[in-house]
Amino acid sequence: MIGVRAGRLGGVSRFEVFTDEQWARIEPMLPSSDGQRGRPFRNHRQVVEGIVYRYRCGIAWRDLPPAFGPWQTVWKRHRRFSRDGTWDRIHALLLAEADASGGIDWTVSVDATINRAHQHATNLSRATGTQGITGNCLRNPTTNAVGRSRGGLSTKIHHACDGKGRPLAFIIGPGQGSDSRMFPVVLAAISVPRTGRGRARNRPDTVLGDKAYSSRANRDLLRAKKIKTVIPEPRDQIANRKRKGSRGGRPVDFDSETYKGRAVVEQSFNLFKQWRCIATRYDKLALTYRAGVALYACLIWLRQ
Repeated sequence: MIGVRAGRLGGVSRFEVFTDEQWARIEPMLPSSDGQRGRPFRNHRQVVEGIVYRYRCGIAWRDLPPAFGPWQTVWKRHRRFSRDGTWDRIHALLLAEADASGGIDWTVSVDATINRAHQHATNLSRATGTQGITGNCLRNPTTNAVGRSRGGLSTKIHHACDGKGRPLAFIIGPGQGSDSRMFPVVLAAISVPRTGRGRARNRPDTVLGDKAYSSRANRDLLRAKKIKTVIPEPRDQIANRKRKGSRGGRPVDFDSETYKGRAVVEQSFNLFKQWRCIATRYDKLALTYRAGVALYACLIWLRQ
């Protein structure tokens, strides 16, 4: 058994992801057991490192090494933080700090990625609609976000990142859900609070998306918000517009040079999928699966 000294996991780097500086930033943001009934919280850092280890390695909760304490404690803490939105609050605070220092690139890229759902995650009743799990509906989710696509049962992560590939918003939905229909929801999920007084910023300067997001409704939405749109037009839409002649309207504006920056969202997905429990969904509840994504999003911003 690996011993735990002074809240550290025996000094074994394989079991530690957070540096001392990173942990010092988020520790004050974590819930405290002061004034609550029942046992006080076990060492937060030990337990959170256990949550990270499980998602990074893709193991069952009960297979966690003893260095993290009882696996039941780690699971219950993760379940609690998932329900009360702890990681979403920390993510919002990190975004606020970054925005206050001018660290957010507001050229935003939007995309989605499909992750296969393991059989351990598919033994609950599931809704097959396109509604997603966001930070705003954590308390009463109406779907487990598992759907059937060509590859079988799967979950889709709808994601918006800044110009440097860092996550601004993420929504969990069923695998067969339409990217285009989820676009307004993803855009609405972008909300960066101010460190002082003032409204949260929710309007990017530019939005980049692939052809899946090319629709009149999405373009009208961005135009109404005065956001520059960089979305290519599919061939069928081009042909349909030309066939209508003058009634088809003007060709859409498309900045091919700016569009090259959309690669950052693919790189962001590659980064998320380094954690095996995100690349393959093992969690039964969309609530806990999304919390794992939110935890990694916080870690990405802490590393900046």
